[in-house]
Amino acid sequence: MATSIASIRRHRAYAKDAYTYYPVVIVGAGESGIAMGCRLKEALGFDQFRIFERQSGIGGTWWINRYPGVACDVPAVFYSFSFAQNKRWTTLFPPGSEIAEYLADVCAKYGIVDKIQLNTEVKQLRWLEDEEEWEVTLAHLVPGAGDLSAKERQEKVATEGEHSVYVATEIVRAKIAVSAVGGLVEPKSWPQDIPGIENFEGDLIHTARWKPDVNLEGKDVVVVGTGCSAAQVVPELVNPPYNAKSVTQLMRSPPWVSPHFSEKETEIWDRYAPSLIPKIPGLLRLVRFYVFCFVEHTWFQLFANNSYTNKVRPAVERQYLEFMRKLTPPQYHDMLTPNYQIGCKRRIIGGRWYKSLNHPKIELTSRPLKSVQLKSVTLGPSPNSSADAAEEVHLPADAIILANGYETNVWLHPLRVLGKNGKSIHDVWEERGGPQAYLGIAMDKFPNFFMIFGPNTATGHSSVIMASENAVEYSLKFIKPILNGDVSTWEVKEEVERKWTQGVQAALKRTAFHQGGCTSWYKNDKDWNSTVYP
Repeated sequence: MATSIASIRRHRAYAKDAYTYYPVVIVGAGESGIAMGCRLKEALGFDQFRIFERQSGIGGTWWINRYPGVACDVPAVFYSFSFAQNKRWTTLFPPGSEIAEYLADVCAKYGIVDKIQLNTEVKQLRWLEDEEEWEVTLAHLVPGAGDLSAKERQEKVATEGEHSVYVATEIVRAKIAVSAVGGLVEPKSWPQDIPGIENFEGDLIHTARWKPDVNLEGKDVVVVGTGCSAAQVVPELVNPPYNAKSVTQLMRSPPWVSPHFSEKETEIWDRYAPSLIPKIPGLLRLVRFYVFCFVEHTWFQLFANNSYTNKVRPAVERQYLEFMRKLTPPQYHDMLTPNYQIGCKRRIIGGRWYKSLNHPKIELTSRPLKSVQLKSVTLGPSPNSSADAAEEVHLPADAIILANGYETNVWLHPLRVLGKNGKSIHDVWEERGGPQAYLGIAMDKFPNFFMIFGPNTATGHSSVIMASENAVEYSLKFIKPILNGDVSTWEVKEEVERKWTQGVQAALKRTAFHQGGCTSWYKNDKDWNSTVYP
């Protein structure tokens, strides 16, 4: 390694503008940031890096999401690092707490815990052309303030002052900047077209910022949304320790729910895997490979929109609908029949949510939320209402739970990245139609900047950890020569980035993500899909 650039050191130590230099700065200590840190040590034997994490714990999405029922919806043998397999998963789809523990254990195993600085937000990256380094603006936070959403932090500053959130600002520098900013962290705000929430006297909770001390016992609860988070939280609310009096779930459009990896597979795994996998060499790798093959086959069944997909999808849709009719009350069958293709939106895995709809305390409705009052909500007529059900209805509400998702199309939020000539990466994206990057990793005019879990790197059907690992391994091929002093900077050519993005967007137009006939969080309001890779 080139000592002059590959060592952490203090510059201008006696001056007031002294700063710390890091060869590599990583933004975020979720699974992507952890993967990069571990592989820097394992593959390059390099430990002169720093991971800055806004939140007060390690794990990113799995640290901050603590709502009842939170769990992985990809089998954990596949939703885990290839270089750090876990032989002791307690179940096929482990709870979020177990995944967070796994990620913390990986950090300990690879000796990167001391490389992670919590309660520290990277506010801005600015490329210094003459020095060929990144200027990194850090905000040191009051412990726990980083666990709040960006909007909550802004509100806290407005009402209590800067000192309630921010302790100090620091400027450091880095030769290489790696964004490991996640996509399922920043919750969507309250819908602006629904008035009255400012007067609501009950609890308003987003699943991404669950209140551990909330008391729902004997209360009327309204849940907004029927996506993956909603499907996990709703069954929990009528059971101990929550014991809600009633749960009304508001559905805009029905999800497709996969019967695969349901109770039968889970029971088999729970019965045999914990005892057999640690004892039989190679069994974990074999099961992982099977899951990989299974989920990859679903791409050709449901997403590709080629001749094979068009041939088999009708049969798969019938299978899904039979699963729905088998598990849910008859009065919901029409309501739960989607009018768009499987794959257009993210699917729900397993039948637990379907089964919960049989509970006498849970009601599903397609009536839209119109307004909120002090202790109630007003619902409009359902799109398919009969004449006698066309009027508005008023429901008591002691708590409203928002399960309306995350700001998945606001990439790098709230990080500002200023490349050559001081131009913001967000401005470049706006000019070019939407968030993009060559291989989902690099942008022209932003040298030595690598994105892990960047635009168009998720798949919609597989493990995001696999996608992150792929991005890490590719990035290391460029990071290594910089650290060795063989090159000073890397920068993708503009024409190459544009050509790559054009190819990705054109390919996506031919998939269920765009041809499926739905509105989903994969796309923004301009129909630009920056989320998945085709």
